Amino acid sequence: MAAQACAGLQGSDDTGLWSGGRRRRLARRPCEPEHVNQRFKARGWRISGCKETPPCQAHSTARASASRRIRTLALVGPAAAGKTSLSEALLHRAGAIGAPGSLERGGTVSDFDPLERRMQHSLNTVMHLQHAGTRVHFIDTPGGPDFLGQSLPALEAVETAAIVINAATGIEPMAVRMMAYAASRQLDRLIIVNKIDTAADQLPALLAQIQATFGKECLPINLPDAGGTTVVDCFYNREGHSDFGSVDAAHRALVEQVVEVDANFVDRYLNDGDVDPSELHAPLEQALREGHLIPVCFVSARTGAGVAELLDVIVKLLPNPTEGNPPDFLNGEGESAQPMQARPDPSLHVLAQVFKVTVDPYVGRMGIFRVHQGTVSRDSLLYVGDGRKPFKVGHLFMLQGKDHVEVSQAIPGDIVAVAKVDEIHFDAVLHDAAEDDHIHLAALDFPVPVHGLAIEPKRHGDEQRMWEILTKLIDEDPCLKVEHVATTNETIVYGLGELHLRVLLDRLREVHKFEVNTRPPRIAYRESVSAGAEGHHRHKKQTGGAGQFGEVFLRIEPLPRGSGFEFVDQVKGGTIPTQYIPAVEKGVREVLAHGAIAGYPVVDVRVIVYDGKHHSVDSKEIAFVTAGRKAFLDAILKAQPVVLEPIVAIEISAPDQAMGDITGDLSAKRGMVTGTANLATGTVLVKGQVPMSELSGYQSRLNALTAGQGRYTITLSHHEVVPPAVQQQLTSGFKARDDE
Repeated sequence: MAAQACAGLQGSDDTGLWSGGRRRRLARRPCEPEHVNQRFKARGWRISGCKETPPCQAHSTARASASRRIRTLALVGPAAAGKTSLSEALLHRAGAIGAPGSLERGGTVSDFDPLERRMQHSLNTVMHLQHAGTRVHFIDTPGGPDFLGQSLPALEAVETAAIVINAATGIEPMAVRMMAYAASRQLDRLIIVNKIDTAADQLPALLAQIQATFGKECLPINLPDAGGTTVVDCFYNREGHSDFGSVDAAHRALVEQVVEVDANFVDRYLNDGDVDPSELHAPLEQALREGHLIPVCFVSARTGAGVAELLDVIVKLLPNPTEGNPPDFLNGEGESAQPMQARPDPSLHVLAQVFKVTVDPYVGRMGIFRVHQGTVSRDSLLYVGDGRKPFKVGHLFMLQGKDHVEVSQAIPGDIVAVAKVDEIHFDAVLHDAAEDDHIHLAALDFPVPVHGLAIEPKRHGDEQRMWEILTKLIDEDPCLKVEHVATTNETIVYGLGELHLRVLLDRLREVHKFEVNTRPPRIAYRESVSAGAEGHHRHKKQTGGAGQFGEVFLRIEPLPRGSGFEFVDQVKGGTIPTQYIPAVEKGVREVLAHGAIAGYPVVDVRVIVYDGKHHSVDSKEIAFVTAGRKAFLDAILKAQPVVLEPIVAIEISAPDQAMGDITGDLSAKRGMVTGTANLATGTVLVKGQVPMSELSGYQSRLNALTAGQGRYTITLSHHEVVPPAVQQQLTSGFKARDDE
């Protein structure tokens, strides 16, 4: 029965998707009745489907085979390495586009957004192509360190991280960082040396630098020839010459590296002197999974040299979804969460992970996700994380830059998107079984956004709309954060750097048509006293009718840092009637909120009200509010008032050779180093304390000290007294405002 039902599968493309050309094909879900089949046949579509429910073994096997004809990779690395140009060259070579687009003219598939075109920065574009019967999904990621929130999630959706290096500039910090991230997620890694036509004579030295930086397991799988105008395969081919010399030496190095993971092949190699590379598929995939081999490919996206060979490497040698290291899923929350692995089997229940969310004012919310297990079809019902209500997949898309190619289903390995699902969010796991609501991926280690900017709408009353738009934009990037700081009454957006926040503001203005004012965040200074003192004020006002009278005597004392405020009533004999004591405290709290010498909140002080006078007719609440406020101001001015500044604990990770520059720079910023530690080979962690006011634009300064490799995080530690010169500057400004 099974063989009869699925006879139509034999000799057909069983990917379940249609592609360009005159012959179209649509996959039919197993539950669809025969009359649906007949209707599609009448339209000239080729049908592949199974009449069995559940699917017969032949159909399940065919869909599993289709997953093995999928490759996924992310193009990562520094800006200006040529990732976007390489994407265009691959798409053109595979026939997915008619001609490569131009970065300068903004005609590339990756840079379809006007903002991307102007910046010449791709912000995580998903594309796909067909080559040699294999579907290749690849993601063009941004290369700037400010956009790690876009590039890191792409690693969750692929089997292979392709680190692109500019042959002319060599290994840059972003390449090192992305290689480390890919290794930490146990991804297969591939190094692509681009722009070989611009630095052909430097390539041997660059390969040596790659091996010195990333290890001897980085071996060329092809070599440049004829001055970088072409490349020569050295995995399947052992004869000929290249710009590096003999191809045979490179071939032997590759084969020896691969056979080392399999003792049987080691014996054959030692006995026979070589092994047919076509037999090395299994040990090759094992070597890639274990990081025992990191292939190096040479290419020029501009001239096309090596592009066809790179496509062959992707299809023939890189892992399919059944061969790569599976992602680290967890079932449960907190310490009780149990590790689990998704199985790339299209017949199982669905597990897919959303690695990117876009929010367009016209299209709405779109979630882009990678299918790890099961089959997602049109009209499927999927849950979002622990949501109790499923949504229906009305339309399913494969993305080609800005173009949405509608497909009928997606199997393990596919990268697809759904639109207009309000519940979908970054890092959500989509599933079709309610019992899977606690499954999630292990969290990525994102850098903490600490570069802040105060933001407010240009039009009064638009605060709510501003929050709504900011929330949408932050949903797109896990390295953006927004919060309202009550102490300064400001809305602050935090990012990884100036460029990161500039892009956010551009999107606010250009995409959402919302204008804002910005400024550096206010420093949360505080005021306090360093000695005890007494204050007194008599408030007396006569205006023809009933007057105002209230007199207050009080004493203030400093409290330990972090203690806050204490109000003590020690009035005896009813000199201030009980009903007026709250009014005195109200006056004192007005000073606490608005400051006494510089306009900042007063903290860490005890106020003791011990005496006063009242009038049986003229005493009123407002009189004691005024008397309490001015008596408190009088006492503060006698109590050696000081301004306190926030001190933050800072942790800086950077190359160890930059440690001296970093510690010296911290000292120049009135900071103090409290310790250092080695994180990994060549990386050091510097811990210290520094005034918050000294860290304005610090990421840019750190980039200059560490060639862009440094990152830092801060947490509030405590408040300390500012230097006299700083206090004079802060208090003089307040006095000027007070005089006005």
